[in-house]
Amino acid sequence: MEGWKARLHADPLLWLREEENPSVRYFALRDLEGLPEDDEELSRAKAAIMTSGPVPRILSKQAPGGHWGNPADFYVRSKYKGTVWNLILLAELGAEGEDERIRRAGEFVLRWSQHRESGGFSHNGTGEKGGTRGGVISCLTGNMTFSLHRLGFAEDERVQKAYDWIVRYQRYEAASTVPEEWPYLTSRCWSSHTCRSGAVKALKAMAEVPSSERTPAMRKSIAQGAEFILQQLSPQGLHLRNEWLNFGFPLMWNTDVLEMLSLLANLGQRDERMRPMLDLVVSKQNQRGRWLQENRFEGRFAARFESNGKESKWVTLNALRLLKALDI
Repeated sequence: MEGWKARLHADPLLWLREEENPSVRYFALRDLEGLPEDDEELSRAKAAIMTSGPVPRILSKQAPGGHWGNPADFYVRSKYKGTVWNLILLAELGAEGEDERIRRAGEFVLRWSQHRESGGFSHNGTGEKGGTRGGVISCLTGNMTFSLHRLGFAEDERVQKAYDWIVRYQRYEAASTVPEEWPYLTSRCWSSHTCRSGAVKALKAMAEVPSSERTPAMRKSIAQGAEFILQQLSPQGLHLRNEWLNFGFPLMWNTDVLEMLSLLANLGQRDERMRPMLDLVVSKQNQRGRWLQENRFEGRFAARFESNGKESKWVTLNALRLLKALDI
């Protein structure tokens, strides 16, 4: 038995493979059972994501212009049913980036939200002029860069510019002054301490880039970000938030210990400071080897997801991915 499976009270893999949740089924077959992309069963599971479950429900509500709801309300006034939120969901769910509807959604976000000079993503903007400089925020930039990369825009020069924004401007430190020409929305994302969600989502975007393709500047930023997150996770530190101890999916702008640890693991981090929180993750499984949904924006999405307090295939999948990545 693999080491990570020995930490389970019971094996939940058959449960995760059920066809009722096509995205979880696909990721369980690929990430936990190790099926190659050309495997016939895995290919069928991938195709099912576009024909059943939340992805087709989300896409059915899309307007012809690639947006959801009022075009201008792609972020603030549309939580969590507007365009940027649905783009995050589609990326997390494993939607097919070559689908024309998803291409339109990506183009809409790049046209309306991206600040064209810096490459960051803004919470406000128009299709004619792009996102505003003062509206650029770090969590949105990380989330949109992650989503666009995963949905097939990785080679697009506009997405590469977004990665440049992360490398150049994302900070992982405390500061009391704002540097000149800083493209953050200062009242929200720059105070006495770096925004933790922004730091996590920046790392999430960079984790999508294969290790062999990361630039020296990316590697430096990842190292700084990983150290910052490790400091946040210390039970003896001053920064660990109680709400991070409740796991959920989808997280959107929010984060939790499970996401932070998963990013550290995927970025090759192995540090003893991770151990207390790893033990916490293991301890939260029930006797059936399953984890609960504890922290979700109940009933606020374009499609239904798992309810709080119930066994969660998504949280279980992510916990098992973490345990397997670290082989503990």
